Amino acid sequence: MKLVLASRSPRRAELLMAAGFDFTVRVADVDETPHDGEAPIDYVARLAREKACAIAATKEEIVLAADTTVVLDGQILGKPEDAPDATRMLSALSGRRHEVMTGICLKQGDRVASEVAITAVWFTSLTPTEIETYVASQEPLDKAGAYGIQGLASRFIERIEGSYSNVVGLPVALVYQHLRAIGVVRS
Repeated sequence: MKLVLASRSPRRAELLMAAGFDFTVRVADVDETPHDGEAPIDYVARLAREKACAIAATKEEIVLAADTTVVLDGQILGKPEDAPDATRMLSALSGRRHEVMTGICLKQGDRVASEVAITAVWFTSLTPTEIETYVASQEPLDKAGAYGIQGLASRFIERIEGSYSNVVGLPVALVYQHLRAIGVVRS
């Protein structure tokens, strides 16, 4: 079986490579607009499934798709539109607990397996200067919730409960469990 990653995220590719997976990349192009009233957990699950289904694959290929979002007080914090939006998000996260949700979907032919990983993340209290300096680095501008735990923002994370790789963008252990369950990898 061949694994196909349906994502343009360099972080997802790096996580899979670091875990020893051999895969190819095919980017899925889907509308990522949340539906009215859609719960965050349903949103990431739906997008992962839509991305997996958008990729043409042979019988010998398993498509892996994922979608990650940051959730604060039940509200989705996607990628910031600009620096002021990133500042708003980081100010809201400051000194608070939030969740990172990643929906994964594995598709082989008509077989589809999906699940959502949830990790709790606690931010330290940030000063306006810390937020301004971080936003000026431009690191938060292409990341859900306006931060990357694996980069400069690591200094702001007091603790997490759950999968670290989930916060980066792909719950690798969960993906592995699903691949093992369908016989792609042997334990």
